[in-house]
Amino acid sequence: MTFSRPGAVDLSALSQPAGASSRAAGAYVVDITEQNFQADALEASMQHVVVLSLWSPRSPQSQTFNELLAQVVTSYEGRLTLAQVDVDTNPAIAQALGAQGVPLVVGLVKGQPVPLFQGTAEEADVRQYFDQLLTVAEQNGLTGRAGAPGDAAAPEEADEPADDPRFATADAALASDDMEGAVAEYAKLLNQYPGDTEIAERLAGVQLMGRTRDADLSDARAAAADAPDDVDAQLLVADLDVNGGHVEDAFDRLIELVKRLDGDDRERVRERLLELFTVVGAADPRVAVARRALATALF
Repeated sequence: MTFSRPGAVDLSALSQPAGASSRAAGAYVVDITEQNFQADALEASMQHVVVLSLWSPRSPQSQTFNELLAQVVTSYEGRLTLAQVDVDTNPAIAQALGAQGVPLVVGLVKGQPVPLFQGTAEEADVRQYFDQLLTVAEQNGLTGRAGAPGDAAAPEEADEPADDPRFATADAALASDDMEGAVAEYAKLLNQYPGDTEIAERLAGVQLMGRTRDADLSDARAAAADAPDDVDAQLLVADLDVNGGHVEDAFDRLIELVKRLDGDDRERVRERLLELFTVVGAADPRVAVARRALATALF
């Protein structure tokens, strides 16, 4: 999964001048607040994988589980850091991540959240989740390690590859708010490199951004509810749901629509689903589930 495109969950509201870092007991464990979230979580995740653990002092279970998470994370020797978030004192972070309860564990890869699991888990299962998260990170070129307190920057950070020059024109178009120009440049690159997954994901992400940039979620949901067979209305809500992190809701909505439609409308919905699969990323397990459901709906 590539995260150099619009993310599934918007954490930009939490970006603010960073406060002092606060590292808890353990070499790779940090206490996160709304003040240091930018530096110790978002920016840190540009260098190495961060695991967010949302917990509450009112939940002894979540406190105890943090101890297990810290032990497991430390065993990865800097490939992961654990960022502990007390949701009672930092409600904005919990709200941004859509937390419905604690404990909640979410990965951060290049500033974008990767949902892992809610509730507690056995150590073996935790390690499996973390291994899968690291695989996703590696597929996106994120292989850095965090240094323990007092360590110099990890060598992997110094060796981080430069920006791909192929994307310079498209990135410049995006920076100038020329969405059509960015789409055209990515489409041109994809024609040149048809098997390049990163280009395909960037193109799909920019197209999603263009479709949703002026949309109002409340109005879109109302229109879709009033016209359940209006393809355009349903596609827009699905786009907005992916942008807002409600990936499974978006996939389910369109798969149910595929079941009810035929002809050109059905094909439009199928193509949009495939595009959203690209946005979310082939490595995301929700995509695999939705692909199977789509195949069943089609055949």
